[in-house]
Order: sequence, then C-alpha cells, then structure tokens
Amino acid sequence: MEKSLIIVESPTKCNTIKKILKEIGDNFEIVASYGHIRDLAKRKFSLKIDENGIFPIYVVPKEKRKILNELKKKISQFNKIILATDEDREGEAISWHLVEALKLEDYLRITFHEITKEAILNALKSPRKINLALVNAQQARRILDRIVGYMISPILWQKITKRLSAGRVQSAALRLIVEREREIENFQPQKYYEIYVFLRKKNKIFKATLYAIDERKLGKFDLDLEKAQNIVKEIEGKSLKVAQVKKSKILRSPNPPFITSTLTQQAWQNFKFPVKFTMSVAQELYEKGLITYMRTDSTYLSNEAIESVRNYIKENFKEFLPQKPRVYKTKSKLAQEAHEAIRPTNINLLPKELKLEKSRMKIYEMIWRRTIACQMEDAVLQRTEAILTCDSLKFKTTGQVLISPGFSLVEKIKFSENLLPEISEGEEFEIIEAKIEEHLTQPPPRYNEGSLVKALESYGIGRPSTYATIISTLFKRGYVDKNKQKNLIPTELGKIVNDFLNEHFSLIVDYDFTAKMEDHLDLIAQNKKNWQEVLKEFYFPFSKLVEEKSEKIKKIIKEIGKDCPNCGGKLIEKFSTYGKFIACQNFPNCSYKENFNTGILCPKCKKGFLVKRKNKKNKIFYGCSLWPDCDFISNDLKNF
Repeated sequence: MEKSLIIVESPTKCNTIKKILKEIGDNFEIVASYGHIRDLAKRKFSLKIDENGIFPIYVVPKEKRKILNELKKKISQFNKIILATDEDREGEAISWHLVEALKLEDYLRITFHEITKEAILNALKSPRKINLALVNAQQARRILDRIVGYMISPILWQKITKRLSAGRVQSAALRLIVEREREIENFQPQKYYEIYVFLRKKNKIFKATLYAIDERKLGKFDLDLEKAQNIVKEIEGKSLKVAQVKKSKILRSPNPPFITSTLTQQAWQNFKFPVKFTMSVAQELYEKGLITYMRTDSTYLSNEAIESVRNYIKENFKEFLPQKPRVYKTKSKLAQEAHEAIRPTNINLLPKELKLEKSRMKIYEMIWRRTIACQMEDAVLQRTEAILTCDSLKFKTTGQVLISPGFSLVEKIKFSENLLPEISEGEEFEIIEAKIEEHLTQPPPRYNEGSLVKALESYGIGRPSTYATIISTLFKRGYVDKNKQKNLIPTELGKIVNDFLNEHFSLIVDYDFTAKMEDHLDLIAQNKKNWQEVLKEFYFPFSKLVEEKSEKIKKIIKEIGKDCPNCGGKLIEKFSTYGKFIACQNFPNCSYKENFNTGILCPKCKKGFLVKRKNKKNKIFYGCSLWPDCDFISNDLKNF
C-alpha cells in the first residue's frame, strides 16, 4: 500500500491533521518540522556578496539537527513526501528549506486556508511544486533585515551603548511613537467656550447648543469668555422658537470580516490583549482547525463561507438577512497571498459549545460574531435635528434612537442614543438655564498596541506576519514602555536611538521608503520584480553610507558633573535595555556604576534610595540602591 509522509511546521497542526486523516485511512503519517529547519547564523553576517548578487548562507541550528536527522531517516520509508506548511511566504520558505536540507527531488506541495477535512482533501487533489517567487520574497525580507541590523547595530554599540539594535521596520515604528510623544510634550492647550441652554417639554428636559450667530456658523475659538457671558445675559428670561425640524434615517453598515490588523486592534479595544498574545491565540485556534489562516490582509470570503453564514442568519435572525450577500473589497494595493479573511471554519460551531480557555474563547467568539454580522442588514437609527432661534442666535439640538438593530444584534455594538421629546416647527420653549462650558483642547493620544498597528497599516509599514514582532522587539530592546493605561511611551534610550537614526540614517526611519520596500517585496512575491535587483539597489548605496558615517559620527557622551569615587574619572550617563544608569568613563579599567535614584529613601535600610530596575521578563520594579546589602523591592511607588 502506498504511504505518504506529510510534513507540517507545528505539532498542534500536526495533531489536528492526524485526527482528520485518520478517518480516511492509515496510509498517512504526519510529522512536524518545528518551524524553519535552516536559518541564517545568529552571530554572523551570513551573507555572500559578490558580482552575482547577495545570497544567504544558511545553517542548520543546533536545536534543529536532531529533527533534521529524524526526517532524513523517515523519508526513505514513504512513497510520497508531502509538504503542507502554511500558505504564506514564511510557510513557503519553510517547505523550500525542507526540500533543500532533505535533498528532495520528488515531493508534493499542498496548501489550505483552513484545517478541515474538505480543505485537506481538496489540497491533496491539486498538489504543486514550491513557489519560488514567494520564497524569494521571504529571503529578500530576511536579507534586508540582516543588512540593516548587522550594519547599523555595531555603530549604535560604538556611539551610544552596547546591545542596541536597529531594524528596517522596527525603527520606523519607533519613530512613530517618539514623534507622537514629542507632539504631546510640545502641545499647548487652548481654551474654548460653548454655550448650552436647557429646555423643557412636559417632564422631559433637553439641551441645545449655540452653533451660529447672524447666520455665521461658530468656529471652535470664536467665543471668548467675555463674549459668552454677554450672550448668556442677553438670553436670560427669553424663549427659543423652533425654526426647523429635520428627521432622517441613518444606516450603520457592519464592519468587514477580520484581517490580521483589525483582529489585533479589536482584541486590544475589547480585552486589552497585546498584539503578540492575540496572534498566538489565533495561531492556536487555526492549528486546532477552528478558524481560517490568521495572517491575511484580504477581506474576501469564499462563496461557500458566505452561503453557510447566510443560512445561519436565515435560521436565527431571518428579518436581518439582506437580499444579496455583502462583498468587501480589500483595501491593500497588494494584498498578500492569503486567500480569505479570518473566519470560523464552521459557523455552526457556537462558542458556547467549545471547551476553550477563557482568552481563547474571547478571540474565537469575537471572530465568530464579526463573521455573522458582516453578512447582516444595516443597523438603522432615526435622527432628529432641530434648529431653535432667539433673535440672531441659532441653537441646535439632536437626538437619535435605534429603530432596527441589524448586525449590531450579533456583534453587540451599542450606538449612543438620545431621545428628544416630540418637537414641532413654531413651538416655543422657555430657557430654564443657560450655561457656559469651558474646554481645553487635548493633545493627540499616545499609541497603544492596537492603534500602533492601525498606524503601521495606514503607512504601509510591515505586513500581517510582522506586526507582533515589530512591537515585541521594541519592548525587548528597551526602546518602549507602557504606562498605567497601557499606552506606549518611548524610553529615554528609545528617543536617543530614534534621534541618532533620524540624523545619520534617515532612510531607515523614512515612512515612504519603508512602505515602498514592502511594496517591492510584494511584487517579488507576485513574480513581477527580481529579488536580487531589489537587494542590490538597497545594499550598495547603503553600505557606502554606513562606511562614511561610521568614521564621522562621534560617540554620544553626557557627563553628569560628578567624579568617580573609585578612580576620580568623570561619571557619565549610560544606557542598557534595563534603563539608564551612571558609570565611570574609564570603563573597562574602572567598573564603578550606580543607578539613577527616584529621590525616595529606602523604607527598609533608611540609607539608600529607591532606583528603577527591570527584571529578565522586562517588568519594572524598584529596589534599594545599596543592593545587595539591602534587598528591599517594590512593584510600584504608590505607597511612598
């Protein structure tokens, strides 16, 4: 009997496929490669550069040698070798590395967007060979990142401090965060005033806002306090007459089905889940066969998926089923290879029927609800707008009520409602109270993980497979922290690195350049651009710039105005991924160092001061400056 060996990248995916294929016979064995079997060496440049081009030098990492040897033993026992790694560039590259490392001449490559019996059987009917365009796009990204990281990072070590890194995409993301923080720091709040009047009809009190004087609509800063006070005095004891009442229906359409960016944004908004965690959960749900592939920028749903969703709506929410299916257009100019949006593989598998851990359940239910909602009728609101006048003053009052929930019934979206009393043209209302409200303009909000992904997507920086890595790298390098509201704040080190790159390597943090490079990678994946041409166009001018800059840039040294107590040398500010500290300029000949203190006396020894530190998991705590003689630690400074 013919036997086939199927190789996938993950043990969870392996187990799911085993259960499915067991139903159709025992002539399959499924094994996992545990990701890439080969990679660039960790501590070497690992690129060969000559007149023929720029090529990677791959090695088999130590931890993968045993897996590779086991695979080599297995392949001789099977008639067919089938590579079933994920359908995107990374998955294609994993399969290609297996072909190269195992020296496979006869193999089949299959892909499926969901791990279901039907999808796998269909894939087995239409195998293909490796798509080298996808592989080359993945290799080009890997090489570009290696060039930037290995050529700029040593300059950061020399000119700022050790263990720093620059990344082709992470540096542009860091710039976004730093620039937003400086907008906030430089923001000058401005006062502006609004006038409200409170009116009554029977037992219902409602509010109207002054919006025009002498037929001229008021701008935000048109009223100063004195003018506002004069208007309030002018209308005391007067009435407002209804000049116009306008009623209209407002339609609110459902959101498209989830793609990677919107999934991570919604998970942040709903549950404050970090992007990396959301993607990890989504990966698990995919590998268990519960959802379709989770790295995608396509909002397309298959005809079969739409039909199953519409059938579900017909059975459960018949009055909210549109006559025609909704079709969503993908916004991305060059959407990646993934064929569909993120959806459940079986819409009839209700969240309450699954035995999932709480956070997994939240993500699955969110996907399930969005998928149903995206094929439902609009929500309908009735809006009432009334214009009321008093001499040359015009006031406006608005109300809206939900008259048909449509898709919001499933996705549990709440619309703001404000019920006005029935108002007719010509009616007059006595002013109960006129009120001046002072406001201050607000600075732009700091990025959180969800809004940063949205910004990256809008700039065209990164792709679905990279968002989580971009953000986690910024934390890992100590360039970004979170405040109590879980907003992203650049550290002092992050600002220094960003400013350094902006000044000397502006190309790396340029938004347009980074986005164009992503477009080039997409074109390589579509076999519309040569990957070697893209690499050479970048590498040779860039390497020349690095060579010039490495000689000209001076080391950043900031003295604190004190001498070293050990050797008398100057004490300077230094940085690590754990924060800022003070050290002797004569290092390594003098190893004296100390942390910046908070000015708070240690409550235990009463001699040292509390200093900010980070543990190996990158979490902040405060400890005594006299450690190890004093071992006091605290997670925050609330009680001091």
